[in-house]
Amino acid sequence: MTKDRMCGINTVLIHGGIDGDKQTGAVNVPIYQTSTYKQIHLGKTTGYEYSRTGNPTREALEKLIAQLENGKYGLAFASGMAAIAAAFTLFSTGDKILISRNVYGGTFRILDKIFCHFGITYEIIDTGNIAEIETNITENVKAILIETPTNPLMEVTDIAAVTKIAKKYNVLTIVDNTFMSPYLQRPLTLGADIVLHSATKYLGGHSDLIAGIVVVNDEELAQKLYFIQNSTGGILSPNDSFLLIRGIKTLGVRIERHQENAGKLAKWLQTQDWVTKVYYPGLPDHPGYKTQLEQADGAGGMLSFEIKEGYNYEAFLDNLKIITLAESLGGVESLICQPSSMTHAAIPPEIRKRIGITDKLLRLSVGIENYDDLAADIEQAAKKAGE
Repeated sequence: MTKDRMCGINTVLIHGGIDGDKQTGAVNVPIYQTSTYKQIHLGKTTGYEYSRTGNPTREALEKLIAQLENGKYGLAFASGMAAIAAAFTLFSTGDKILISRNVYGGTFRILDKIFCHFGITYEIIDTGNIAEIETNITENVKAILIETPTNPLMEVTDIAAVTKIAKKYNVLTIVDNTFMSPYLQRPLTLGADIVLHSATKYLGGHSDLIAGIVVVNDEELAQKLYFIQNSTGGILSPNDSFLLIRGIKTLGVRIERHQENAGKLAKWLQTQDWVTKVYYPGLPDHPGYKTQLEQADGAGGMLSFEIKEGYNYEAFLDNLKIITLAESLGGVESLICQPSSMTHAAIPPEIRKRIGITDKLLRLSVGIENYDDLAADIEQAAKKAGE
């Protein structure tokens, strides 16, 4: 695409990174389904030598996502967890990472069950409370990992405020931007050092691939991450890179519809007597509403809600006809889950209870279906749950 002028994000979604194929004129980047490359001469290559180290299809994706996040360096991994693992591999024995409460269960699990073996520790804090962050920064704290909004309670953290504190103490700020996508929120512009995505979700958008993304601005940090990516080998395949590029092209129109449906459903759910609480940062009474408006271009397509006592949540889930009971989020279809037994089961019960992840809490990834059909589906399932 033209690099000498700034383009709107919807244009970058389609023409960003490496646009098409110069050799053939194909409007799509080809799938370079190869493991190795012919060398011109001993020690002289075309720029590619082995696909774990570099692949043209993956490179096109990495350049695209870097541009979308207003970053300089992008890296694509085989899953969101592979991307998170790569970021945590930057740290050493004795280092501590501060993490948002109610982060994705897989993030908690990898710290609690895997990186603990290497002497890397963590502490769960309310990253929405800037004073609490500063109080918990000790000499061995090397990073603050935040989700905003958090999964699944949709708590909002002021990214710029966190990065200001982090820089004061020479601590890295890592932001999981999965829920928002770069269409709505770009943490690097707010001072973050590392942005993570489970690209399986909104970036892919069609529940047909597994992928992870890391984006940074700092060259030294990028080189460290590239070394980890190449050495550990958790790279994204050429075919999945192609699918992800294709998914990203429609990110803008999808997010707009996700967000429109989610906003309507959140307001409607607040009027239902079988719902005790709705968690959605686009609601004016949400504690993080103002911060969300300031740092993002919308509230996204994710919401959570609690079912009233006396209503059977299992019956509710069993009787949904359009909305699918399933793990994951961000696809064109609406997906619902019970975090306590599904996405956040890895978090100990006492921690879940303390932060409010109860069995009555349900998380809804609002799809792009007809809004009236979604509302009707929820309404009929609620009636069955109350019988």
